[in-house]
Amino acid sequence: MNTIWLTLSETVMIELQQSADEGRDVKCFEEEARRIFDSYSEGKLLEDEAKLLIDKMRSAPLRKDYQYEEPETLEEIKKVSPAFSKNCDSKKLNNAELYDKVYGAWLGRCAGCLLGQPVEGWHRERITGLLKETDNYPVNFYISSNIDEKLRKKYDIIDNRQVYGGSKINWINNVSCMPEDDDTNYTILYLKTIEEYGKNFTSENITESWLSNVPFFHVCTAERVAYKNFINLIKPPLSGSYYNAYREWIGAQIRADFFGYISPGNPAQAAEYAFRDARISHIKNGIYGEMFCAAMAALAAVSCEPEHIIKSALDAIPQKSRLNEGIEKVLTWRKKGINWEEAIADIHKIYDEKNSHHWCHTISNAMICAAALLWGEGDLEKTIGIALCAGFDTDCNAATTGSITGMITGAKNLPQKWIEPLNDTIKSGIDGFNSVKIHELAERTVRLI
Repeated sequence: MNTIWLTLSETVMIELQQSADEGRDVKCFEEEARRIFDSYSEGKLLEDEAKLLIDKMRSAPLRKDYQYEEPETLEEIKKVSPAFSKNCDSKKLNNAELYDKVYGAWLGRCAGCLLGQPVEGWHRERITGLLKETDNYPVNFYISSNIDEKLRKKYDIIDNRQVYGGSKINWINNVSCMPEDDDTNYTILYLKTIEEYGKNFTSENITESWLSNVPFFHVCTAERVAYKNFINLIKPPLSGSYYNAYREWIGAQIRADFFGYISPGNPAQAAEYAFRDARISHIKNGIYGEMFCAAMAALAAVSCEPEHIIKSALDAIPQKSRLNEGIEKVLTWRKKGINWEEAIADIHKIYDEKNSHHWCHTISNAMICAAALLWGEGDLEKTIGIALCAGFDTDCNAATTGSITGMITGAKNLPQKWIEPLNDTIKSGIDGFNSVKIHELAERTVRLI
């Protein structure tokens, strides 16, 4: 049975780091957490001890040097997020322009996800090694497993291996469309959800939609814990924090895009929609990551300047948050004139890709997205290529940045070599959307706008 992300014993070391991130003084618990986790690794669950330890860590006193202010209710977030007191962009798009933008966003999201999917979980050195040895660095096309046998062995390439989230890893030589992936499942799910519940949807509606449309083992980390909480009648927002060590991981951030699609030029609206979703499984920066990316997608419909999009989207999240601080660092690096490889190296100095908490955290991956957008300069190939070469959560980051870049350029201006392999078709695990035309998803999205 696939019990990963379901026991407390496996989360104690993550919780130790997460509680420390939130400002808790938890150093004294490290030895006990290590003992419980080591027992878990050896096949012995110490669930009662783990529960008691988690309670201690989450109630530990705040460190005196902790300076961040990270509210969790929408009312409190709005007070410290300037976007909610600003007027939205006045630029209007006609129906044809709107469709082209939205279709471009769907296509860009699929292209980025398909590029990053085969090497999800790989470390940066392995990714760039394969790319360089196959003449694909800087990235100029999707990654193929149809390569020299020596390279296949060197980089441990396995065709169509199963991964978490109910999907398989697919190399470009083995696909004829966009295969199922959790990054695109959520985008489709929220199209279906808003078609059913309307724009006044609630967090409870999102919960119902998950339970009705998404198989339990197709969700991961924070989402799986939240799903378990739903089943045990723990409702939002408590479902996002109740014994959920993954509460600031990337899961909500990858669910953001559709809320931006239906809010062109209105980052505050996009961020509020994203908040309603994120709170069911995340807290603090886990929520802000989704709000930030939704705001970027909304702004990309009316701006072609990645720096402007990023800066304006930051106004949709608390200004004294850790996420805001991380993105501001990336903006500063850009001003200093360093290249994208140096920027990625700087992110790796802050976050350790071999630490799962760092690898899957909202902030590390949001910083990669910001870097890819800034140095990608509105070019799909450059943008998703940088997101890929950065490592960390490759398919998530390439999908997010591909989506925003596709919204900026529109479908008509996307390079055909990246779009043609999709064959305008996407598969998903969402009920009623097993195989669907991407342009139809765009048409239905525009109708909701």
